[in-house]
Amino acid sequence: MSEDAKTRIKDTVTANDVVLFMKGSKDMPQCGFSSRVAGVLNYMGVPYQDVNVLADEDIRQGIKDYSDWPTIPQLYVKGEFIGGCDIVTEMTLSGELDQLFDEKGVTYSKDAADKIREANA
Repeated sequence: MSEDAKTRIKDTVTANDVVLFMKGSKDMPQCGFSSRVAGVLNYMGVPYQDVNVLADEDIRQGIKDYSDWPTIPQLYVKGEFIGGCDIVTEMTLSGELDQLFDEKGVTYSKDAADKIREANA
């Protein structure tokens, strides 16, 4: 990974409470997995920075090296790597994501999180 990519990734995850490295943007995801995670965050009203890895090959490969995680999307909360689509989905359904947001002081809609769980019960 280039030092430039590493610096840009580190700056992005430290400057924003919640960051989603994804294919596409939060308004126009370009893969199903990115769409699912962005959909959860959007529905729950979480303010987050989206980073389109398709727009920058250095970042696309760099984020995989940075997290030592092979797939995209990747969610970061307060600088900490949380996981990809399966982990975020599991955490949403178990209530762990709510807990994490509560612990880290991240704004989200508890009602929306409950609705997601109800719809998937």
